[in-house]
Amino acid sequence: MKMIRRRHLLAAPALATLPRPSLAQADQRPSITIAVQKVSNSNTLEVLREQSNVGERVFYSSLWEGLIGRNWLGALESVPGLATEWRRIDDRTVELKLREGVRFHNGDEMTAEDVVFSFGRERMFGSGDAAPGAGTLFARIPGQGPQGKELPPEVVAVARRIWPALERVEPVDRHTVRFVNRTPDVTMEGRLARYGSDICSRRGFADAASWLDWARKPVTTGPYMVAEFRPDVSLTLVAHDQYWGGRPPLRQIRFVEVPEVASRINGLLSGEYQFACDIPPDQIAGIERNRAFEVQGGTILNHRLTVFDKNHPQLRDARVRRAMTHSIDRQAIVDSLWAGRTVIPKGLQWDYYGEMFHADWSVPRFDLAEARRLLREANYRGEPIPYCLLNNYYTNQTGTAQILVEMWRAAGINVQIQMVENWAQVFARETPRAVRDWSNSAPFNDPVSSIVNQHGPNGQQQQVGEWTNDEFNRLSGELETSTDRARRRIAFRRMLEIAEREDPAFTVLHQNATFTAKRRDVAWKASPAFAMDFRPGNFGS
Repeated sequence: MKMIRRRHLLAAPALATLPRPSLAQADQRPSITIAVQKVSNSNTLEVLREQSNVGERVFYSSLWEGLIGRNWLGALESVPGLATEWRRIDDRTVELKLREGVRFHNGDEMTAEDVVFSFGRERMFGSGDAAPGAGTLFARIPGQGPQGKELPPEVVAVARRIWPALERVEPVDRHTVRFVNRTPDVTMEGRLARYGSDICSRRGFADAASWLDWARKPVTTGPYMVAEFRPDVSLTLVAHDQYWGGRPPLRQIRFVEVPEVASRINGLLSGEYQFACDIPPDQIAGIERNRAFEVQGGTILNHRLTVFDKNHPQLRDARVRRAMTHSIDRQAIVDSLWAGRTVIPKGLQWDYYGEMFHADWSVPRFDLAEARRLLREANYRGEPIPYCLLNNYYTNQTGTAQILVEMWRAAGINVQIQMVENWAQVFARETPRAVRDWSNSAPFNDPVSSIVNQHGPNGQQQQVGEWTNDEFNRLSGELETSTDRARRRIAFRRMLEIAEREDPAFTVLHQNATFTAKRRDVAWKASPAFAMDFRPGNFGS
């Protein structure tokens, strides 16, 4: 903190010092450098491989785009994207009109052929016969694309999670496509709007020497394109001047990995970086004491969770997991680590679900007496419970874990932190794990997008073998295929009862919030999401 305060005494760098081409050159647009905690967890830029908070930040709205877009500067509602309009033909079919004149980064025009390819076996589903979501996250699923490109099993698993019943995508004409599902699905438009349902160039994929070469320099339609990707170091994007939405306002965007919060802040204040991401709330006042800087952000459509592995001997009894949920004083965490800048949500749901939202639902109450009673009934005698922990991948993650351990100890639960370096170690078979951290987003306005996508039979938690429940899985299928909205609402509430209270798969801690620091005189607006929007109209000085 002393270092940070000394930085406040430095003269604020003028915006004119942002890297720019020489005056002799025609392109006078600025370049910016953004300090991030991480660029990519998978060391790829393929959206089907990199389904993460850090991936969302660098992908949208810079690199990848879908047929149906999201209003990143509004309430994240659906808006026309690479499709200008769409219509329902029946409960299984959606037809979309493609935007004409859209150019990929290689100069090719986007057509229905590229859309069909983007949702095909070569790029998304592979050629394996395994049933969608059947323990596929770490299983080997063959998938041959052009020139024998084999799809990683994680790509196939994510594709089948996003589109568990997609039958086919067919071209109607050069600029019209039709999506046909095997089962009725009231959420098809939402699935088209979520990340993972993005469009890429068929020729760009075919021209890549290998799947990894493709995944590190995908050919897409976004306002910026990949110039250089150095895994675990940086990502440099440059303007795609044929962008359908207008000339991008920046010549270059460089995302640099700076894991330490203090280093991100100091680099911002010294002029090394123009933006610094993932700022903890307790640092905001210090940054804004220098009037040249400000911090933007707030709550987003993402909740922080503690996740349980009920296969661990100490967690097989649901009463122990229930006791853990009742031992948490969530408001104390919000007050102490987040300065009241976030809230405790009504379980794993968001009010933008509309009629599917259960306003009378709540997370398990903080009740130490109830927690101790459940532990006595379960005959728990203080046996150690390992907590697999990353070092501040999430904002305030380590501090939250330390508080949780003390809260559990107060109830008589012996939770022991096991620090690891990355997500691969979190899920490694040799890593002792009964509890871990996670966050869940709602990519579209229906519970299918979160509770089914993350915890259902195709979801990550069941794919890694942490948790399953037969009734919950049956209801997941009902939620995905029923067109009876009243029946779907009842099914969703029952799923909340199972996963949050009866047989806990997880417990929600608080709604996530993200904060980004920048120079005050840079005209840029933060999105209510991890994504950073640098499209035309959202950057200036």
